[in-house]
Amino acid sequence: MLINKILNKLKHLIFLQLLVIYTRYLIGAAFVFASVVKIQGKRFTTTNGINEPINSAWHMFETLYQSGLWWKVMGLGQLIAGLLLMTQRYAKLGALMFLPIIANVFVFTLSYDFRGTPLITGLMLAANIMLVLWDWDELKIIVNKTPVIQPPNSFEHLRIWEVTGLALFLFTAIYRASVTGYNILLWVLVCFAIGLTGLILGIYKYKKN
Repeated sequence: MLINKILNKLKHLIFLQLLVIYTRYLIGAAFVFASVVKIQGKRFTTTNGINEPINSAWHMFETLYQSGLWWKVMGLGQLIAGLLLMTQRYAKLGALMFLPIIANVFVFTLSYDFRGTPLITGLMLAANIMLVLWDWDELKIIVNKTPVIQPPNSFEHLRIWEVTGLALFLFTAIYRASVTGYNILLWVLVCFAIGLTGLILGIYKYKKN
């Protein structure tokens, strides 16, 4: 089909491959950052929501936190989905696992007064859908369609993307777990530095090869 041919050509554009790679890093790291405190059994928010109105977001967060095991399991699911995305190697599985979680988060933020947060979660949901569509040729086996295995793209499958993803994951998980009063700007700057280093090395290796 003409559409499939166009999509296949687009998938060979370096710019779009980079967009996909770094989108995986971005939303994966966001999930890892949010998951660690849940796995530790801590509140996601800095305030206690017990005395907040029952239909408020803060009371809902408190209810989820007080559930104990369910709170930790939710965090573990977010951590695994984020890690799979950031590995690049297992990003297809990560995108599928991420989809129902972020869809649920998006509806959750719509259901309560989160102001601009639904815009962020909506963009994350759209980005996740884009990642699924990017690999749909292979993922369509889940709807009983014959998958089309494309030959590996030399740029998107460079080992440096896996190393960069691992570095981003380890820094995010360790920093979030070990620091009580985290500095969001510091986290963003260090992640940016790691990502930029990976980009420079990736382009260098690709041109060298």
